[in-house]
Amino acid sequence: MGELFVYSLFFGVLFFFFPVFVYVDGYVDAAENKAWFALCLFRRLKVYGGYGELRKGGVALHLTDKKAVFLPYGTMPDTRKKFEITKGFQLWRYHQIVEVSGAEQLYGVLLAASLQSAASAAFSVLKTRHPFVSLKSNVLLTEEAALKVTVQFATVFNWFLLTLALIKKGLEELLKWIRQKRSTASWKRLPSN
Repeated sequence: MGELFVYSLFFGVLFFFFPVFVYVDGYVDAAENKAWFALCLFRRLKVYGGYGELRKGGVALHLTDKKAVFLPYGTMPDTRKKFEITKGFQLWRYHQIVEVSGAEQLYGVLLAASLQSAASAAFSVLKTRHPFVSLKSNVLLTEEAALKVTVQFATVFNWFLLTLALIKKGLEELLKWIRQKRSTASWKRLPSN
């Protein structure tokens, strides 16, 4: 009986500190006005996927064949604050391929060179801050009119850091609620005229 407890404790602690890799694959096609995405664990276990498209006044996210969510442009800054990325998630990989038209034209070559130079400059700054991150960028020139972007990025976290981040967020919300209750209570104590 004691061995079972020791083994379960050992594997529980190992699972708690074991790294979890989350991959996000994305593909944007400007001609079709759509962006497809997939969220996977360990690159093999698909958790979620769908596509989004720009509409008048906002973005429509198609989560299933029959279910879609519309996000107006005005509410997007507030939505971003709700899904704040914590320090528990570390960027581990970012790879992109940009496909542009103009293979036979001078503007296409200049555009491809500019995109590759901008990515190299940004990646060099990121590499000095985070030397372990895998960063790659490629630009493809096509003869037909196209603007397509393929992105794959991966983050790594463990359950311990995620639990600490959730506890921190919960305590911040609790403190905000306590402050709000105190300010409301002080309003109620004021004498009415």
